[in-house]
Amino acid sequence: MKSIVDWNQVIDNKMVDVKSPLSMSRWPIDDLPHQKLINNGPSSLTDTELLALVIGTGSKGNNVHNIAKELLAKASYSLSELAKFNVNQFKRVRGIGDMKAAELAAVMELGRRRQAGLLLSKKVITNTIDAVLYFKPILGDQSYESFHVLYMNHGQRVLKHSILAKGGIANVSSDTKMILREALEIGASKLILCHNHPSGNLNPSSTDKYFTEKIVKAASLMDIVVIDHIIVSEVGFYSLADEGSLN
Repeated sequence: MKSIVDWNQVIDNKMVDVKSPLSMSRWPIDDLPHQKLINNGPSSLTDTELLALVIGTGSKGNNVHNIAKELLAKASYSLSELAKFNVNQFKRVRGIGDMKAAELAAVMELGRRRQAGLLLSKKVITNTIDAVLYFKPILGDQSYESFHVLYMNHGQRVLKHSILAKGGIANVSSDTKMILREALEIGASKLILCHNHPSGNLNPSSTDKYFTEKIVKAASLMDIVVIDHIIVSEVGFYSLADEGSLN
């Protein structure tokens, strides 16, 4: 027989209403998300239960389980969509304030970094797919445009990953010297450029093409090879190298 949590007592000088349909206070202990995770592991929890654990506590008249359900509903019940939310979007759900919104955003970012780290731990990028698999978790679901550079040695072992700019490739058009200076400082002989198109349109813009041509020419003067410039979105990727657009 399952134990019952009964908080029908004075807590912080207030009586808890255990009869409220919103209250989780009479849930069987083994059905509470944290206890399910302890007993059966995280894979046994639903998306709602995992979110409820991250959120932690509910608000007056709205328990944490309902807050988690409402949050998922706003993301069309898609964790991929939820990962795109920024702090302000999380806060649109009643019961989520600054701190909880920041915690949720941090969890989503950890997920992205974990995926990227799986490939980077190998340290060697051998082809376009390796690069895409590395960048996709970081950039694929971002709601804003950002520009990244992978610096590699002659054997294409990754030396460094730099986030050069947020807000579009136009913001890095004047940073060619900075990219190449950093490459020289760390002894990189090869580069992979990558940015995202949040709109989902993978076609390179005229600015994308101009910047790529500019940095390819400048890098070649220093015996540095730009292997590729990749554009990613949630729906796919575009490789300027594969399309013959690097020269």
